[in-house]
Amino acid sequence: MARMLNSLALILSIVCFTLLIPQGTPAPFLFPATQSTVLPEPSNFFTPNLLTTPLPTNSFFQNFALKNGDQPEYFHPYTIRSASSSLSLSYPSLSYTSAFISQPFTPDLTISASQTSTFQDPNNNHHHVISDFNDLSVTLDFPSSHLRFFLVRGSPFVTCFVYTPTAVSISTNYTILSSSSSLSSDSNTKVTIKLENNQTWLIYTSSPIGLTDSTTSTLTFGEFSGIVRVAVLPDSDPKSEAILDQFSTCYPTSGAAVLGKPYTLGYKWENNGPGDLLMLAHPLHLQLLSHATVLKDFKYKSIDGDLVGIVGDSWVLQPKPVPITWHSVGGIKENFYSEIISALRRDVEALNSAEITTTSSYFYGKLIARAARLALIAEEVACLDVIPSIKKFLIETIEPWLEGTFSGNGFLYDAKWGGLVTKQGSTDSGADFGFGIYNDHHFHLGYFVYGVSVLAKIEPAWGAKYKPQAYSLVEDFINKGKLSNLLYPRLRSFDLYKLHSWAGGLTEFADGRNQESTSEAVNAYYSAAMMGKAYGDTQLEATGSMLAALEIQAAQMWWHVREGGNKIYEKDFTRENRMVGVVWSTKRDSGLWFAPSEAREIRLGIQMLPISPITEVLFSDVGFAREVVNWTLPALHREGEGVGEGWKGFVHCVQGIYDKEGALEKIRSLKGFDDGNSLTNLLWWIHSRKLSKV
Repeated sequence: MARMLNSLALILSIVCFTLLIPQGTPAPFLFPATQSTVLPEPSNFFTPNLLTTPLPTNSFFQNFALKNGDQPEYFHPYTIRSASSSLSLSYPSLSYTSAFISQPFTPDLTISASQTSTFQDPNNNHHHVISDFNDLSVTLDFPSSHLRFFLVRGSPFVTCFVYTPTAVSISTNYTILSSSSSLSSDSNTKVTIKLENNQTWLIYTSSPIGLTDSTTSTLTFGEFSGIVRVAVLPDSDPKSEAILDQFSTCYPTSGAAVLGKPYTLGYKWENNGPGDLLMLAHPLHLQLLSHATVLKDFKYKSIDGDLVGIVGDSWVLQPKPVPITWHSVGGIKENFYSEIISALRRDVEALNSAEITTTSSYFYGKLIARAARLALIAEEVACLDVIPSIKKFLIETIEPWLEGTFSGNGFLYDAKWGGLVTKQGSTDSGADFGFGIYNDHHFHLGYFVYGVSVLAKIEPAWGAKYKPQAYSLVEDFINKGKLSNLLYPRLRSFDLYKLHSWAGGLTEFADGRNQESTSEAVNAYYSAAMMGKAYGDTQLEATGSMLAALEIQAAQMWWHVREGGNKIYEKDFTRENRMVGVVWSTKRDSGLWFAPSEAREIRLGIQMLPISPITEVLFSDVGFAREVVNWTLPALHREGEGVGEGWKGFVHCVQGIYDKEGALEKIRSLKGFDDGNSLTNLLWWIHSRKLSKV
């Protein structure tokens, strides 16, 4: 049934998409459909009505839709785990060393029905069902328990709707030291419990409740229908309990983000109950919020920094605009042209004499983008005679992927979840770094989109011919809404609450989502903006540029670690690290997926590549550039395994931000380059730097 619905959705989307095309225009190209043998079955967890549209593959609640659905996810301030017919909450404590920081899941409270019904769904086997989701929320139903949880990110309360009279139990792994009821207008609607781990939890109900049973680990309330809200009492301010009391009656049921005006992101929560809505903002929210009522002393701790109370059911976030340009922002002086042109001619000659042997979508995409950089640099230094050769290379390497004729790999369309997969990835979950299970989509496709955009710029007729395929690539990861394109889910990788991307795809992780390379994420949205520029699509350009700006500010906050500290990470971790290797939902790791933490040059390089005009925005802090290079340099001389020339190149790039001459000397002596980089590109970078003083 699920496959039939997905097939109908695909047919409908093709019809709708075709109807939007002006008369006389060829029908849009769609990559061939595939039946992947490695993708999980979404009908195990999503309600049938949700299966008719593309589904999220990198979302904040992804663990809830994979395998048994019982790995935790982080909702700020609580980590939440679903198991059988109950939901467990953790207000996590931080564990840290100089190498990592984590918020391990330890259940503090579990909410369940005292007795489950005889309801039996052969597909769901008594576990939860995802009945609704949005940018900032997901709704979990437990049919056998008559419980529905509105899990809204940034809510200091966890809200449960008991939709049929049911006896509700709240249990804990800790000893309950005391429990007490509060009377308000002769209605028993609040219970306070204190646990042996020094936590105090507040339980609010929409109507009077009666305690029918209690032990040292469980409270059971008589049959009840209505709203139950649970919140831990933060220790930040003695007034916190009064604040939670005040805002306990207004509860959110869902939350959406609105991508409206350029560089403006709105949040809007649907809510019920009297009074105002209380939500929590993380540190990047606080930097971007406009005209908000902030309760600065009402705070919850988090691995992402303190979460601060905000009153109101709508927010407006305004990131700083970033320049979206084909060429360097500040330009290059003509007296530097000759050195760049000399390298450019050698690189272009090599470009057309070397055969591409890789079939990997990632490494192939990097080679395409590398060549596209040469074309733009040629424009900037007025070496136009090499552009035809670069154009020929781009056409010959890009077209086979767009036409489905590339030998050994290519893009296919998966209707089960809604998106592109590769031929290799459709039968092997490990192929193409997991692209077939929706890992790293924005990384891989960002490189292709960059190459396509440059080619469309220098050869508009080619761009017009392949526009449907080009948009299929970009919309796979930057589609703005469920209704604007029925082929792809909304913003596959970008997290509109955290304000950066995730890369993990349809893989279950105990620490939630993760992302390693922020710079490749920035490149994806920058490339989308460039495609908008190439095709005169101001909306795509605006969306790509805003997401690039947000990704940059998030990278600078959570991946870039300054010596003075940003009061987010613990001193032990801050002292030893200038770069985070991998950011997880509930962990910060100094190591990488493919290298140990000692390889500092790789940690820096993977957060900088590929080098393009947007890189100077990502590394705009000159003081931090000096800090991170000084931290990295000793690693270039470590014993044992040699340090790759390609990674050295990225270190020297950062050095060029504050020491142009010293970096230039080192770059001239390099014997090799990253496969997505070139001597031309490095010289372009150095010669377009302005001398800056710290």
